[in-house]
Amino acid sequence: MGTGAPSYAQATADFYKDPDKPALTKGNMKLDVSKAALVVIDPQNDFMNPKGLAWPVVGESVTEHQVVPHLTQLFEAAKNAGMVVAISPHHYYKWDHTWKVQGPLEIFQHDIGVFDRKGPYTLDGFEGSGADFLGDFKKYIEDGKTIIASPHKLYGPQVNDLAFQLRKQGVTQIVLAGMLANMCVESHLREFLEEGFEVAVVRDAVAAPKLPEGDGNLSALINFRYMANGLWTTEDTVKMMQTQ
Repeated sequence: MGTGAPSYAQATADFYKDPDKPALTKGNMKLDVSKAALVVIDPQNDFMNPKGLAWPVVGESVTEHQVVPHLTQLFEAAKNAGMVVAISPHHYYKWDHTWKVQGPLEIFQHDIGVFDRKGPYTLDGFEGSGADFLGDFKKYIEDGKTIIASPHKLYGPQVNDLAFQLRKQGVTQIVLAGMLANMCVESHLREFLEEGFEVAVVRDAVAAPKLPEGDGNLSALINFRYMANGLWTTEDTVKMMQTQ
C-alpha cells in the first residue's frame, strides 16, 4: 500500500514553496532593529475575525497560514526588541461610498460595508466593529507607543502619513505583514521600495482572497520573490528580532 495522500498542511506548503532552482538571487536584507519598523496592514476584524464581513473570501487563507498567531508572535517580538511598530489601517466613511471611479475590489468592499466607520472624528459604533482592530492585537496596538497611521483608502500608503511617521523615527528598514497579500501588502511593498526603504515581507503572516479569479496569496508570493529585499518566515523574523 502507498503512504496515502499528503496532509492538508503539507499540500499547502508544497503549493507555496519556492522553486527548487530559482533564477534570481534572493534578497540579502539583514535586520537591524535599531532602524527597522514592523508595519502591520489592516489587522482588523473584517479581515481576521471569523465574524468579519470579508471572512468568507479570506478566511481560508488566514487560517491555513496561521496569520493571527504569527502576527501575535511578531508583535510580541518587535515590542520586546524595542522596534518601531506601526499600523496602516483601512477605514471607509460615508462619502467614500459615493466614489464614481472604482475597481472590482473597491466595489466589493463598498457593497458589503468592509471597514465602515461613522466618521473620522467619532468612535461611535467603532468598538468591536469590522473596522476595529482584532482583539488579539489590541494590547500591542493600543499601548500608546504603536504608530497608528491615518487610513489608506485603496491599497498603498501614498495617501496616508505612514512613510512620514516612519521617517520621523529614523526608520530605513520595514518588515511588512498583514492583509491583503496581493493588494495592500504588495502595494505598500512597491511604494516603500520606490521611496528607498529596505523592505522584507513575512510570507506566512499575510493572507489573501481565494476566488475564481485566482489565489491572491500565490499571486503576491510570486511578486514578493521578484521584488522584496527579504522574504522571511515568522519563525526566522522572530529569531532575528530576538538576537539583537
